[in-house]
Amino acid sequence: MRFTRIAVAVAALGAFAGAGGAPGARDRAVPHYDHVLVIVEENKGYTTVLERGWAPNLAKLAHDYGSATQMYAETHPSEANYIALLAGDTFGIHDDDAWYCVPGSTRPSCYGTSAADYVSHLIDGANLATQLRAKGLAWRAYLEDIPEPGSLAIVSPGTPATPPALYAAKHTGFTNLASVHADANLARELAGFDALHADVRSGNLPAFSLIVPNQCNEMHGVGGPLAPADCSHGDEQLVRRGDVFAAALIREIQGSRIWTAPNVETAIVVTWDENGGFDRFDGAPQACCVIDAHNPGGGRIPTLVLTNHGVRGVADATPYDHYSLLRTIEDAFGLSGHLRHAGDAAVLPMTPLFARRTP
Repeated sequence: MRFTRIAVAVAALGAFAGAGGAPGARDRAVPHYDHVLVIVEENKGYTTVLERGWAPNLAKLAHDYGSATQMYAETHPSEANYIALLAGDTFGIHDDDAWYCVPGSTRPSCYGTSAADYVSHLIDGANLATQLRAKGLAWRAYLEDIPEPGSLAIVSPGTPATPPALYAAKHTGFTNLASVHADANLARELAGFDALHADVRSGNLPAFSLIVPNQCNEMHGVGGPLAPADCSHGDEQLVRRGDVFAAALIREIQGSRIWTAPNVETAIVVTWDENGGFDRFDGAPQACCVIDAHNPGGGRIPTLVLTNHGVRGVADATPYDHYSLLRTIEDAFGLSGHLRHAGDAAVLPMTPLFARRTP
């Protein structure tokens, strides 16, 4: 397997990005995709996941398919990064508060609401879901351990055998979008993993899928007496558990006709919300592309891109962030325009990782 390393200076590529969101040559070079599935993991940096030997399955997939080696999150903690991926901005959110929180609120899961810069956590306006709908394309969020389809609960309750908060709304992004709350198809579009497995078996997945494992399986972890040891005791155990879970999920998807059919173009992206642990404080750069008071940087994160008919063995060192991934998804589906920061000139689509193989 030839391992191709693409190291490109931002300045050299800027002319191809298109100013102010206008599609440039690099956007137009993103091929059409029928399906894009984004699996989001939690709170682990590039070094921890891909260089410590704790995630051999993901490391092999990164090598065999494609890896963005200079990918960055927008901020800490989690919630705003999911929103950035789906709507092109963090909207001033810099906490993990509930989607219903507003300035001055005293409701549960609303903290620091008296701060002068506190903002509403339910975002009104265009987002990836509204873009897809306008194009006649479907989307679905597959959320492991969501209490029920369409649930707007903040966390899942525990059971006599499982800890609470295996599901957390702060790790969905879609629950922060007012258009999703108003969607008549909400009970279908926020679904559990039972629906994911059924859709993979049938091959009837939507154009865009957001796939979020529970907090034990996504490398975040939970505490409490019912939490498994590898979900509550240290980064290495969490990464190893998440690596096995993600690899099994990817194998399942790759067994579906959306992957095996010769005339269906599918991409699986595995990314993280933010870095954490040692990687957060190792002195390395923590931000890229869009940096301001609301986007101070969420650290360097792993991002893998697997395509069924695309390039292989690509290590792309172009600086990217979640806005870059959003821009690429918009390009791959031929959506109208780029949302907010996804249209910034400094934000480049991830074209080399989504390219077709040449004969």
